[in-house]
Amino acid sequence: MSDSTQKNRQPSLLEMNDSVAYITLCRPEKHNAFDDTVIKSLIDQLEQVRTNPAMRVLVLQSQGKSFSAGGDLAWMKRMADLSYDDNIKDAQQLALLMQRLNDLPIPSIAKVQGSAFGGAVGLISCCDIAIASERAKFCLSEVKLGLAPATISPYVIDAIGARRCRQLFLTAEVFNAQQAKSWNLVHDCCEVEELDAVVDACVQQILGNGPQACRASKQLIADIARGHDDLFQQTAELIASLRVSTEGQEGLSAFFEKRKPNWHPEHSE
Repeated sequence: MSDSTQKNRQPSLLEMNDSVAYITLCRPEKHNAFDDTVIKSLIDQLEQVRTNPAMRVLVLQSQGKSFSAGGDLAWMKRMADLSYDDNIKDAQQLALLMQRLNDLPIPSIAKVQGSAFGGAVGLISCCDIAIASERAKFCLSEVKLGLAPATISPYVIDAIGARRCRQLFLTAEVFNAQQAKSWNLVHDCCEVEELDAVVDACVQQILGNGPQACRASKQLIADIARGHDDLFQQTAELIASLRVSTEGQEGLSAFFEKRKPNWHPEHSE
């Protein structure tokens, strides 16, 4: 691929098909490493997904052999030559990307076909569900460069726990998909040839559930994890509001009438 083609190509692509959004990292020649341009592109695309009421699931994926090599070394070298204040602004953008992905109202799935290093582990941790191929490798490699996995750390620690992070942050060891599954970084792993089918099955499973119920359940988990002040009242109000909602009424009716609810892909009038 020529330099001019690479320059003009979008670093990530957004496709919205019916109710499913796909964001694809498109720098396979760079192992999908991200820099400030990629980060901005991803933030903008996440906002498009968030504000589109038709979207019910997001799949985050990549082109090529690698899911993502994390931070682009040329970008990090460029930032090292700038001031502390410039680096603060730049790091805040990466932190914003992680926050936007983590707080996306709809379910998100990381489709990990290959290696995920550094900040890429943060992207995976911010998704609700992660499915990896058996050939995927993982590494929190920042300390090898004299850095720390700072902006991704809240999400990685939440995913795999502080004790495991002590090991992986400090050793920068490479681990495989089965280890990632046993440590809760990914939820399922399969042969790379089966990855599309496994992810598609997960998407269809989510689409069979109530859209507003999925959003409410995701927010419920976040509120409980953050230690909401009055979970007694909040949880009671949530289930009550869902029971009397249009979606809740349809879901209960469909169950008792032994039919698919109107949001289900297999619903028929």
